[in-house]
Amino acid sequence: MDNNGADDVEMPVPPAPLEEDDVVEANFAEEEEDLLGGDYNEDENEPEGEDLMGDNMEADYRPMPHLDEYEQEGLDLDDNVSEMSRAEYAAVNRELKKRDREEGVGRGGREGRFRGLDLFDDEDDIVEPQKFGRMKDTMRNLGISQYEEVPVEGVENLEDMRGHTLQEWITQIAPRTEIFNRFRNFLMNFTQEKTKKGGALYMERIKKMCIDNMNSFEVDYNDLASNQEVLAFFLPECPVEMLELFNAAALEVVMANFPHYERINQEIVVRISDLPIQEEIRALRQVHLNQLIRTSGVVASATGILPKLSAVKYDCTKCGAVNGPFYVTATEETYPTSCIECQSRGPFDVNTLETVYENFQRVVIQESPGKVAAGRLPRSKECIFKGDLVDTVAPGDEIEVTGIYSNNYDGSLNTKNGFPVFATVIIVNHIKRNDENTLARSLTDKDMKEIQALSKEELISDMITASIAPSIYGHNDIKKALALALFGGVPKNPGGKHKLRGDINVLLCGDPGTAKSHFLKYIEKIANRPVFTTGQGASAVGLTAYVKKNPQTREWTLEAGALVLADKGVCLIDEFDKMNDADRTSIHEAMEQQSISISKAGIVTSLQARCSVIAAANPIGGRYDSSLTFAENVNLSDPILSRFDAFCIVKDTVNEEVDRKLARFVVGSHCRNHPHFAEGDDDAVRAFEEDAEEVENNDSHVKPIAQDVLKKYITYARDRIHPKLHSIDQDKIANMYAELRRESMITGSVAITVRHIESIIRLSEAHAKMHLREYVNEDDVNSAIQVCLKSFVDAQKFSVKKNMEHIFSRYLSYRRDNNELLLFMVRQLVQDQRTYLRVHWQKTNSRAIAEGQVDADGWRDQLVEVSVRDLEEKVW
Repeated sequence: MDNNGADDVEMPVPPAPLEEDDVVEANFAEEEEDLLGGDYNEDENEPEGEDLMGDNMEADYRPMPHLDEYEQEGLDLDDNVSEMSRAEYAAVNRELKKRDREEGVGRGGREGRFRGLDLFDDEDDIVEPQKFGRMKDTMRNLGISQYEEVPVEGVENLEDMRGHTLQEWITQIAPRTEIFNRFRNFLMNFTQEKTKKGGALYMERIKKMCIDNMNSFEVDYNDLASNQEVLAFFLPECPVEMLELFNAAALEVVMANFPHYERINQEIVVRISDLPIQEEIRALRQVHLNQLIRTSGVVASATGILPKLSAVKYDCTKCGAVNGPFYVTATEETYPTSCIECQSRGPFDVNTLETVYENFQRVVIQESPGKVAAGRLPRSKECIFKGDLVDTVAPGDEIEVTGIYSNNYDGSLNTKNGFPVFATVIIVNHIKRNDENTLARSLTDKDMKEIQALSKEELISDMITASIAPSIYGHNDIKKALALALFGGVPKNPGGKHKLRGDINVLLCGDPGTAKSHFLKYIEKIANRPVFTTGQGASAVGLTAYVKKNPQTREWTLEAGALVLADKGVCLIDEFDKMNDADRTSIHEAMEQQSISISKAGIVTSLQARCSVIAAANPIGGRYDSSLTFAENVNLSDPILSRFDAFCIVKDTVNEEVDRKLARFVVGSHCRNHPHFAEGDDDAVRAFEEDAEEVENNDSHVKPIAQDVLKKYITYARDRIHPKLHSIDQDKIANMYAELRRESMITGSVAITVRHIESIIRLSEAHAKMHLREYVNEDDVNSAIQVCLKSFVDAQKFSVKKNMEHIFSRYLSYRRDNNELLLFMVRQLVQDQRTYLRVHWQKTNSRAIAEGQVDADGWRDQLVEVSVRDLEEKVW
């Protein structure tokens, strides 16, 4: 039977079974017939394939109408379509790219937010960010709670590093995934015993962070160590990788609970607080490189806030495609190698609109003055502040920083040393201020009970006075003034317009060898944030502040001086009279307004100098002349003198009894404090010791307080106690001020100004702090008047001093023991009698003195004036 269908009819013959190859050829023939049509006849002589160079090559170009027609489906037959312009073509491309980005298609969407962290094994495990709102919806559809995430495979035994070093282990995918999951669960589930009722501790902190629109929160290292020991072990050794994972886990937790928070902050930073081990700046060595450290110091200088590249995007200059982002780290900066669109190798320009910047500031911290060993210069270290840490500190602030001790290349160091040297910096992660509040919070409950028990002692002010410089004999008036300066008054800001200082300034002046410098050195050891300097070794800029050009940024920065470094502390200035007048004038503002104004090199600012100034000066000529006034004895101007709240004048007078006691005290003190002295070894030494103790007991009727307890007592009082002025005798202060003004004008000594009224108020508040009282009472005012008057009377000439002591005796004798007062007056009477007999009758023996006549009525009147009335009970 042929293909044309012949008329001959034959009996049907069963077809032979087809082989597999025959079936394939039949199917191919059917497909070919469908494709070419039933009318197509192939030339048997035509070779297979196309003959482009043969004799029949034109046969390959013969028309085939049934193949030259397109399918009608999907065709737009409208002929009114114009050619697209270049601008329209670019607009269409932008829309297509925008669609791809929204759908997560392409390079940027496929990589996702966590691609740089290598948390997942392949691309199928990546959770598409999709603005984190879609991820939360997907998790809800899967039946996962809001505090859980799509599980990612990690390692169960994270601490088993399988022979790898920690740095190698933490860079592998499985350990990084496990760290990520563990820290995420820690943030969501950690609960302290004290806060079990309140829920998860760090979820509350995250919530508060989002309410305040911040991008960082603190994680206590002790909490991490108690719940995730392995993470706490890894963190100090590999802080860069660990903090990167911590930040990513925190970001995921935040976005899972606050999906739209990405509109406010695109990254979350975890700040580690309370790292257990603290290193001094001078103790940092090579072993600390690339580790998480904690150190402290005083801010010496700070640069301005600069923008730093964080994620850079580049524009291809040939096709205009945007490449990136490329993330910039502390050690390296990544550049594009080729364009993602046209595959060209550049050049590229930074896209300033889409590039992400972060705040950046360089801060130099210096060792605290009180922690530097004698004879050593304070060390300093450069710190890098980023993000929300910038502009949180100022020169003079004492801070603790926790950060990564890193190194960077500095060409100037190589030139200077002649061989490769790297400069070291601290990339700060956490800041903590060390002020009086911090020190007070460190007090234990036992310390609190001991302090409260001491405050209830009736003679607590005398005990504190006796505890100031116990190795120095006598000078109780100086010790009381220094004690009041250590406690300080209460600063005020009436109406928010101007500040009134609460710190007390004291000036010590007197003959050489009267322990002025020893008092300053003692205050340096017991005070908070002391700064010690001398008049000859300090200039105006050294005391206040000076400007310095930063060698890296080439901009002018401020360097803090002694008064700024002593902010909220004490500035001690020895040899105050040796300063130049120009240098001494520079501290006028710091002593009264407690600020330092700078207008140099284009920098106009004001620094805080909230500190007490305790200065020591020698009189003109070396020794104090009692025939002259205080202003005539010292080379200080009236403006500087009026800024001191109390003057303490020390005279080296000859007194046989006092000199003998002083000598016994000094010898006994040296014997007791000898390094090779053992109690009871020598009878003579023991006799000296008993003699010195007897001298101390006779001169002081109270027991001194231990030095460590005294320092805690002062810290507690300065931080917790802020006494208020309530129902004080204002008329007494007004009358006393009027009398002082009158006597000052008559004598021409120290000028009395309104500042002295403020000094009395500050001294009253300091005395109330000694007793831990909430209100200033009459006793505090009388004690303050006594200190202020003692300074004024001692500043007079010898001829005027006696008269003033008589005028103000009711104030000067306040709260003095009657027996002590009687003994003092009898001694004074004997001294006057001796002087009279020596001058007029040339008699010096004791019999002549004993036979002197005393007016009983006049003596009785003098005792009544000093409030001694029960004379019958006294022994004459």
